[in-house]
Amino acid sequence: MATTEAIPALRIQQSSVQMESARGPLAASYSEARAFTEQLTKGLVPEDMVVQSMPDVSPTKWHLAHTTWFFERFVLMEHLPGYAPLHEVYLYLFNSYYQQAGERHCRDQRGYISRPTVADVMAYRQHVDAAMARLIAEVDAPRFQVVEPLITLGINHEQQHQELLVADIKHVFSVNPLRPVYREGAGRPSAGRAQPLGWLAFESGVREIGHHGGGFAYDNEGPRHRQFLEPFEIADRLVTCGEYLEFMVDRGYSRPEFWLSLGWATVQENGWTEPFYWEQRDGVWMIFTLGGMREVDPEEPVCHLSYFEADAYARWAGARLPTEAEWEIATADLPVEGNLVDELRFHPSVARGGSGLRQAYGDVWEWTASPYTPYPGFRTAAGAVGEYNGKFMCNQYVLRGGSCATSRSHIRSTYRNFFPPEATWQFTGVRLARDLALPEVR
Repeated sequence: MATTEAIPALRIQQSSVQMESARGPLAASYSEARAFTEQLTKGLVPEDMVVQSMPDVSPTKWHLAHTTWFFERFVLMEHLPGYAPLHEVYLYLFNSYYQQAGERHCRDQRGYISRPTVADVMAYRQHVDAAMARLIAEVDAPRFQVVEPLITLGINHEQQHQELLVADIKHVFSVNPLRPVYREGAGRPSAGRAQPLGWLAFESGVREIGHHGGGFAYDNEGPRHRQFLEPFEIADRLVTCGEYLEFMVDRGYSRPEFWLSLGWATVQENGWTEPFYWEQRDGVWMIFTLGGMREVDPEEPVCHLSYFEADAYARWAGARLPTEAEWEIATADLPVEGNLVDELRFHPSVARGGSGLRQAYGDVWEWTASPYTPYPGFRTAAGAVGEYNGKFMCNQYVLRGGSCATSRSHIRSTYRNFFPPEATWQFTGVRLARDLALPEVR
């Protein structure tokens, strides 16, 4: 899984009164997250939930179990006196990358496991949920101060897997010749036309980026630090399918001058000629969505692009990808609103009207030009739950803004997602940036 996981920033010591008042909201947030995961499985049958269509995809059943394993392994086993794992083998089957948490089943063989059944996994979830409700209600104040940030982390972890669940079931259904429908009405074309692409300018200067307190954040979002930016401008909306089609018509996939060397090698090796989930039928471009196959809508954002494709398109368009610092500065004051998973659309939509920077949140994760590396002063936290972010800071690129599969309560301007540059199965797209003329140096 490439979506970020880590420990939250350190919290200020809470008073006993604050902690007691926090129990109810924490229990509600926990229940809401767990219920939404199960809501995302409505309409799926057990046969849908056990398929692993490629190594990067996990079966729906595994997501349901792994998120439960997280609470059992890191919260209940450590902090609920007398708690024993429901089944010891689950600790092995449903671990992911946590080396310090014990042995793990092979990631690319998760689809081999027919047992435990989906019903068994749902019973596992109910067992852990009951124990979690007891812990939140009954744990003493000193222990609550320890478990509250862990549970908050687990809730955010569950939201990450909700997003993966949606992307993974889309891939599972896409390789089925029947092209099943995940949700009726999902991916339907949205009304309206995309406004002409505009540009927003930003002056040079020293800026601060990174999380700066207030609410949950992953460790890779900090420390907050200064960064100098040259003058730049950023597109006011995402690149559309119609604009990307122009790149294809201009033989973009067969012109090496637009591609990074490794990107060109990837195109040749995989025979890429169009975005993932696109196919041509009788001269018409079609796209697979979670609502089934339909014609490509030229007005909606292009989706499922790799970093290589996003970068090649930007070069062809006479632009470039924004850096993550540019993206964060451009979006820092914008409210978190847009086509997120809360809309239950499960597909990018045409940019809504208005001025300023649009589609900052939702629709597609936006590739940046920034490699996924640590911020100045970053230190990997001790313990198993701190493993995840730091050890992946190699050969990945940062994406910003969330997608149509991201929860509104999960995303923020400082959130750093990351994927390898060849990844296409996630909801990923592109926003352009350009350099402004530099002032003369005297």
